[in-house]
Amino acid sequence: STQAAADIAAQLKQLDYEYEVDEDGDYKLTFAMDGDRSQLAFVLSNVEDYGKFRIREVWAPAYRSPTEAFPAPVANRLLEDSQDSKMGGWVKQGNMAVFVVKIDANASAEELDDAIDYVVRSADQMEAELTPGQDEF
Repeated sequence: STQAAADIAAQLKQLDYEYEVDEDGDYKLTFAMDGDRSQLAFVLSNVEDYGKFRIREVWAPAYRSPTEAFPAPVANRLLEDSQDSKMGGWVKQGNMAVFVVKIDANASAEELDDAIDYVVRSADQMEAELTPGQDEF
């Protein structure tokens, strides 16, 4: 909804995050990381409903496969990392591995901040592990 999108924009401003809105209406953020690295993150404007649940996704890309199918060692590593994750996990979107945390659509700014922080750290660490010396995202 437009109201949900307005709320996200207000929360991102409250958190002093700079963002741009992409062609899908999602909020794109870029973070400076340790070691001169950077990491993209997205807060999706669309809210998913299931029963009483209203869910917003926060995600960060970490890996781009040269083919549509991920190499088995990469796929297995992502599944292992999902198992170890306190919140969120890895999903395959086309030829990309994306770390996703799903939060309540009405989450507070502090909860949104924690979700963004978690996806950014998880994705950047995995990108550094899977593609040493590279920093595409």
